Amino acid sequence: MKIVIIDKNDKVRLNKLLEWFIYMVGYTISFLLISLIFGSSFQIDAEHKIIYAFVAVVLIFLLNKTVKPILFKLTLPITGLTMGLFYFVINMIILKLVDFIMLDKLNFTNVWKLFFIAVLLAITNVVIELLIIKPIVRRFKRK
Repeated sequence: MKIVIIDKNDKVRLNKLLEWFIYMVGYTISFLLISLIFGSSFQIDAEHKIIYAFVAVVLIFLLNKTVKPILFKLTLPITGLTMGLFYFVINMIILKLVDFIMLDKLNFTNVWKLFFIAVLLAITNVVIELLIIKPIVRRFKRK
């Protein structure tokens, strides 16, 4: 399996499967840490915490690829008026949908803490991108 793929225009990118795996592991770890930080207002079923956190992360990924673009286009005027701050509300909606899909295995009880969880997941995305994905691509770009 190739780690880095170079296309026709000499653009270097990470293998999609490897990139997906890095994001899923990073999000799962951050999801578990966030559940420890927020305690009672963010609960994952304690019996199989890691499995349910991973399932939640995969659901978030799938909803981000399917539902989020639709929500973004529908709320584009509001997002523009708030200078992008409404985007966190879209992330909150995605998290609430995951909460609904997973029934009693995942539970968000406080709206404000849900907002902060959405912010922390966005920060996790930036950290994974800047500290893992881009350095790998830059390393192979030089060769």
